[in-house]
Amino acid sequence: MRDPEKTVGGMADKAKTAYISYLDEDGFPTARAMLRPREREGIRTFWFSTNTSSRKVQAFRKNPKASVYFVDSRFFRGASLSGTVEVLETAAARERIWRVGDTMYYPKGVTDPDYCVLKFTAQKGRYYSNFKSEDFEIPD
Repeated sequence: MRDPEKTVGGMADKAKTAYISYLDEDGFPTARAMLRPREREGIRTFWFSTNTSSRKVQAFRKNPKASVYFVDSRFFRGASLSGTVEVLETAAARERIWRVGDTMYYPKGVTDPDYCVLKFTAQKGRYYSNFKSEDFEIPD
């Protein structure tokens, strides 16, 4: 892969779904489908909306290690990013990624106590395409 930021960033931008993984209370890996990131900064930082009451939020509060996976099923390729998640409940973080229509998920609006932001920061990545995988660096 010549340009990880362009390739993986493009996959993230086009994906309808992202998959986020965490370790559950018994230490087992668990994956969840998420709506694609609301924002991203290169391929290092991704911002997701989610429910504060979810199991993944409780798990990230105990252990912030995570992975995010993007797949391009048309070309049977994917990118896995490993890093950490911060659970953010500040007004600034909530307002940053709030979108019209989010009251469908968070009926009380941007201040809904069941609305929070996951800020994923990638440390490394692995890309799969054409029957081979390769590790790549995450640019600062």
